[in-house]
Order: sequence, then C-alpha cells, then structure tokens
Amino acid sequence: MSVPPQPPPPPHPAAPGLRTGTLTTADISFFVVSAAAPLTVMAGVAPIAIMLGGIGAPAGYLLAGITLTVFAVGFTTMSRHVGHGGGFYAYITRGLGRPAGMGAALLAMLGYNGMEIGVYGLLGSASQDTALALFGVEIPWLPVSLAGLVLIWYLGYRSIDFGAKVLGVLLVAETGILLLLAGGVLLDGGASGLTLDSFAPANVAVPGMAAVLACAFACAFAAFTGFESTAIYRREARDPRRTIPRATFIAVAFLGLFYAFIVWTVIQAYGSDKVVQAATDDAGGLFFAAITTYVGAWAADLMHVLIVSSVIASLLAFHNAINRYTLSLTEEGLLPPVLGRIHPRHRSPYLAGAAQTAVGAVVVAGFALAGADPYTQLLLWVNTPGMIGLMALQLLAAAAVLCYFRRARHQEGVWPTVVAPVAAIALLGAALALVTANVELFSGAGTGTNVLLVSLVPAVFVLGVALALRLRRTRPEVYARFAAEPEGETPAAREPATR
Repeated sequence: MSVPPQPPPPPHPAAPGLRTGTLTTADISFFVVSAAAPLTVMAGVAPIAIMLGGIGAPAGYLLAGITLTVFAVGFTTMSRHVGHGGGFYAYITRGLGRPAGMGAALLAMLGYNGMEIGVYGLLGSASQDTALALFGVEIPWLPVSLAGLVLIWYLGYRSIDFGAKVLGVLLVAETGILLLLAGGVLLDGGASGLTLDSFAPANVAVPGMAAVLACAFACAFAAFTGFESTAIYRREARDPRRTIPRATFIAVAFLGLFYAFIVWTVIQAYGSDKVVQAATDDAGGLFFAAITTYVGAWAADLMHVLIVSSVIASLLAFHNAINRYTLSLTEEGLLPPVLGRIHPRHRSPYLAGAAQTAVGAVVVAGFALAGADPYTQLLLWVNTPGMIGLMALQLLAAAAVLCYFRRARHQEGVWPTVVAPVAAIALLGAALALVTANVELFSGAGTGTNVLLVSLVPAVFVLGVALALRLRRTRPEVYARFAAEPEGETPAAREPATR
C-alpha cells in the first residue's frame, strides 16, 4: 500500500523584528528632548553658567542652538538619501568611507554609554538631595543607582511605544515645573522689573563668556544626541523621511529657545545686579529659592521630586538609543549575533538592553567599591569622554555631509549641501576646541585625569579604523556590507560606492 504524500511542514516563523511604523514625530521628539533632561540641566548647570558668564548666559544657549540648527540643515537633507538605521556612522560611512564609519560606530558606543552610565551617579546623588530636602534623611546612593538600572532595563525591555508614553509624561512634568517658575516671575515682574539686558552685546562679550559657551555647548551637544536618535529610530518611525527632519528641528528649536528663556527668567527673578552673587553663594539652590519666592514652598518640593524623574527620563532615552545602536552593529556583523535578538512580544532588542545594563552595573559598582563620589567622579568622569565623543561624532557627520554631496548626483540646493555643512564644520570645530580647552570645568579632575579622559576619544576612533582595515583583509564580506542600504530603500540620489 502506498503511503499518501505528507503535506510539507509549515514554514519556520520569521524572527521578529522591531515594531515598524510606530513612532510619530512627537514620540521621537520626546526621546530627543528627554535625553537632555531639561530640568536637571537648568537647575544643576545653568547656575554655573550664570556664575561664570554673568547675565549674558542666556545668549550662550542661543548660540549653541544656532550652531546645532546649522548642522541640522545638512544632516536632515542627507537623511533623505540614507535609509540605514545606524545613526551617524551610516552617514559618515557614506561621506568619508568605511574605515571612518567603523571608527565613528565605536566612538558612538563610547559616547552613548559614557553619557548614560555616568548619569546613574547623578540619579543617586539627586535622590540623596531630594530625600534630605523633603524628609531630612540621608540615604546611600548605590542602592538607588542599582534600582535605577533595573527600572531602566525593564522600561527598555518593553515596547518602544510604551517607552515613548513614559517619556512623554515625564517630559511634560519637568518642563511644566520650569514654566510654572517662569510664569511666577513674569507675573510678578521679577526683582526689579523685566529687562533684556542679558542679550545686550556688552553683557554677552564678557571675559567669562568663553566658559559659559563651553558649558552651554557641552550641555547642548551632550543633550542633542537627539540628532542621531532621530536616525536611530528610523525603522520604527512613521514616514521617516518626513519624521526625522521634523523631530530634529523641533528638538533643537525647543531646547535652544527653552533653555535661553528659562535662564533669562531666573536672572529676572534675582535682578541683573544680584543674580551672579546669588549663583556664587548657592549654585545648587538658585532655582529652588526662586520658585519658593515666586510660586511657593510646595513647588520647590515638587521640583526636587521632578529632578529625579527628569534623570530617569534621560536614562531611558539614552538606554533605548544604545540598544538600537547595538542592534545595528550586530546586524553589521561587528557584535555577537545573540545581542540582535528581538523580543517576540515587545519587539524590543531585549538582550542588547540586558548587556548594556550589565555593563552599567559593573561600572557603577566599581566606582562605589573604590569609594568614589557619585556626582564629582562617577557622573563627571564617565560623562566627559562621552560628551566629547558625541561632539566629535557630530563634527565628523558634518564633514561627511559635505563630502557626500560633492560626490553624489543630487538635486539639492547649494545651501544645505555646501554652505550649511561648511559653516557647521567651522562652528562645531570651534565648539569642540572650546570644550576640550575648558574640560576641567566639566570633569572637576586634575591634569593627568583630564588628559586620559580626552585621549579616550581619538583612541577609540583609531581603534575602529584599525578594525575596519583588519576586516577588509580578513573578512571582506563583512567589510563590504558595512552600513549598506537596506533592501527596499530608494535613495533620493545616486551615490558612489563607499570606500
């Protein structure tokens, strides 16, 4: 008796991918702006900017915003020509070649991890300050930081739209408390009437403005990792060719104008003749004293709580960006394939998130065991190379935009392809030089430590270039497909092959 033919086995289900078409312009903007931690930057850093540069400090934030806007012109134009979801390294590969692209990829990993892991120290110290201010009790910082690691891992493990909703709530809360402070000052008329002295040329061109610009540029560029984040979320965005430019310009406009406005209102709260001395006497309490005077003590208590939530929002934004960067490098063949697994239900790169959380736990625990201070050492020392690395990455991206459009056939205008990239290279180069020259303002460390922290950036980039050259010899297939356009993408211009 013949055996009837058996039906073929069902096909093996395809591996799950990221949740596509999920993120709107508003969602990505929340990720971008949340990474900036506006409340933390204002309450924690703006008083230092006022102390160093006087009442012209708001102009420093405007100049940083203008610089980033010029950069965004070329970057968003090129985003129509690059379908890869790997962030800046894909752009740098298109314009400067694969060796520079791999160097940029490692530099981005240093920058993102440095910015996120260091902030766990800020979470611990901010929680200590909040517990002391509200309840009069002192708590250890390490358990808080470790609990934060677990919380951020869980939020990153969940779906990307869940994370966007969490960030949206936290961002509205922290910007709301700053607007409440600003409203109280404006309605009351400030300490001695409202003036625009902060924007007068005589108050901007002061000796301390170089330090203010260094602070403003460092804070803005560290916060404006959103430029790259808009591209990193490309696969999960709705209509990315429109969403990415919109989210980028919304982020830079909001942060640049918002920072300048809030710092100006705090200057009005104390008066132009007294604010510098107030910042010098109590930099950490400058914003809390102002909101107590113009709104009430309850608002100062709420601000303490919202600073902690602001830090959590920043950590989540960085964590999600690192996870997607790790996923991209796994798909490139540069990292172990296991890190590229996508959760079948939440559609998140959950093993990449677990690995990043483990690295963070090791660094945080290492600093704690060494008896380091969570703010002056864990935060500042780990953030410094991360911040400089991300600024260097933006400078490389600006150069890549210029080189790309010089070689590719396109129909874009001269302004976004030549004028804006050249201006961005000049402005970003000056900003990077300014920050590097004033690195002691951010690290709080000695000369030897500062040299080591700054040297990490070129060392990691050179390591990436060396890796690329090695792959070109030993694994040419991996080298050849690095940062390649995904299938189904139709670039807006016909470009030459990357080198």
